[in-house]
Amino acid sequence: MGRLKVFKSLVKDSLDVTTRGSKKYHLWMGFLTLMMLIGMYCYSIQLEHGLSVTGMTDRVSWGLYISNFTFLVGVAAAAVMLVMPTYVLKDIDFKQAVLIGEGLAVAALIMCLAFVIADMGGPSVLWHMIPGIGVFNFPNSMLTWDVIVLNGYLFINITIPFYILFRHYQGKESKSSVYVPGAFISVFWAVAIHLVTAFLYQGLQARPFWNNALLGPRFLASAFAAGPALIILVLAVIRTYTSFKVEDKTIKKIAMVVTVAAQINLIMLISELFKEFYAPTHHSESAYYLFFGLHGKDALLPWIWTAIPLNVLATVLLTFHKLRNNFKVLFFSCFILFIAIWIEKGFGLIVPGFIPGPYGKIAEYLPTGIEIGVTSGIWALGAFVFTILAKTAISIETGKLRYKN
Repeated sequence: MGRLKVFKSLVKDSLDVTTRGSKKYHLWMGFLTLMMLIGMYCYSIQLEHGLSVTGMTDRVSWGLYISNFTFLVGVAAAAVMLVMPTYVLKDIDFKQAVLIGEGLAVAALIMCLAFVIADMGGPSVLWHMIPGIGVFNFPNSMLTWDVIVLNGYLFINITIPFYILFRHYQGKESKSSVYVPGAFISVFWAVAIHLVTAFLYQGLQARPFWNNALLGPRFLASAFAAGPALIILVLAVIRTYTSFKVEDKTIKKIAMVVTVAAQINLIMLISELFKEFYAPTHHSESAYYLFFGLHGKDALLPWIWTAIPLNVLATVLLTFHKLRNNFKVLFFSCFILFIAIWIEKGFGLIVPGFIPGPYGKIAEYLPTGIEIGVTSGIWALGAFVFTILAKTAISIETGKLRYKN
């Protein structure tokens, strides 16, 4: 009963904290609410008319929704780059950012699930994914493995921070014997969620663009570049507009993680390009379509030729120590790197896998306004959830939110 009383008090105090703030905070939350309402309206149109209102067809059956899902799986997995140094290696410099990183992982996983629901057409078909009720097809289907690891990782990233914050809310220290085992599990689980997602694509024999042994490792490299890059940008905003002070050395250490991952990701990209274009076969047509167009079809050229220069520029800027330590350059590099990897792991990966089709037919895909509206609404949902989690966590960690017995 005592813990239940504390939990009720925590919920009440959290609601009080998250509904109060500066004018900028309320404008931000109002903007996110507006975007979510627009997304809900677009989704209602999709529910009424079906997936025919999207740019997807029977030829290109995965589009903007699955592109964002794939990218956000990596953002969620990137939290491990803060969890491992903090909980396992006892690096106190990462301790300031670890709860923010885990909150970002929770928001990313919620967005992942929302994009899956959007791509399935509606929530009424979700019962197919429930073991014992629907057609779960475990363990043969890689998709069922993806469902398990994503929900498991979401559970881990909710329970560990909740336990720590629950103890701090009461003015008590969290017990390492309770949360460290979960932290160890989350390290391996984070790698698993991205590898399983990569294996899901690799296992489709009719899509040669995805039959690449580097796909899994490159998924991890891009995730550990884009995820921490986003964390750096979020920490920059937090330390500017809140009383939660993040030291420069914390950001610099995370920047080093981003740099190494971005370099590895770029090397793997060059290796993939060499494989596709040095001795091309008919299996290279997807890559030709993506980078140069094929038979007059070139809808993705502006996307990929925006992503590649941004990726190279960001990696070069981050590589030089003097430039990386300049926070203006660092924040700019992290922003363009995040955008570049979002394009590469989205349109640059998912859509070309369907073009050309197994019989050589080219059916181009571009998202419709409905898809863009739903996608914007889901991203706003993730930002809304993260803002609430971060504001509550910051209030507890700075001592402003405490249980009054």
